[in-house]
Amino acid sequence: MKNPTIEELQSSERYELVARLKHDEIKNFVLEQISETTSKIVKGYMFYQLLMVLTGMFFLARAIVFVFRNYYEPFFISLLAVVFSFSLLIIIHEGLHGIALKLTGAKKVSFGGFFRKFIFYAEADQHVMNRKQFAFVALTPLIVVKIITLIGIVLFWNQPAFYFSLIVMSAHSLFCAGDIGLLSVFHNEPEQEVFTFDVKDEKTSYFFREKTEQTVESELTKND
Repeated sequence: MKNPTIEELQSSERYELVARLKHDEIKNFVLEQISETTSKIVKGYMFYQLLMVLTGMFFLARAIVFVFRNYYEPFFISLLAVVFSFSLLIIIHEGLHGIALKLTGAKKVSFGGFFRKFIFYAEADQHVMNRKQFAFVALTPLIVVKIITLIGIVLFWNQPAFYFSLIVMSAHSLFCAGDIGLLSVFHNEPEQEVFTFDVKDEKTSYFFREKTEQTVESELTKND
């Protein structure tokens, strides 16, 4: 089924605005979603993130202990992984979002960010996406990086390079919080279809939900 146009979302009585989100407010919005929502995807992600952070901290501490035993390689590789995660990995993460957007039919993808707030994003100007398309775009970096780092962990098990893959996997779990927080908007409306699109000039994302037939009929009755 074809997605509605932006004009239909904004003018048709079948749809209503759920959220209007400025891109520089994403972090606060995500924190609210994570703290207030009861969706299974957020709960599952919070457990996953906690597990990844604790695992990363354990092996980073282990690498530091090795330094006192005059074994420096795991520590330097772990340090390299941290530098990589907070530089090139961000570019890779957003690039994967961009590829996913293209695969959903977006004609033009652009990237932006607010460095002081450590907020980065990929957007497709006025490209309407439904629940499944947005989930695909949101989860692509998480799944791809997870698979690659898991392969690295298996290949370099009991070798110093193991620390690189594991630290990158751990750090990347933090970068996915925004994706999961935005995805929770869709999971908060399990019985209704939700659509979203970005407006590049406004640096804003819009979320609309399709009204139920009962809601539409009730509103028409009131108007009569």
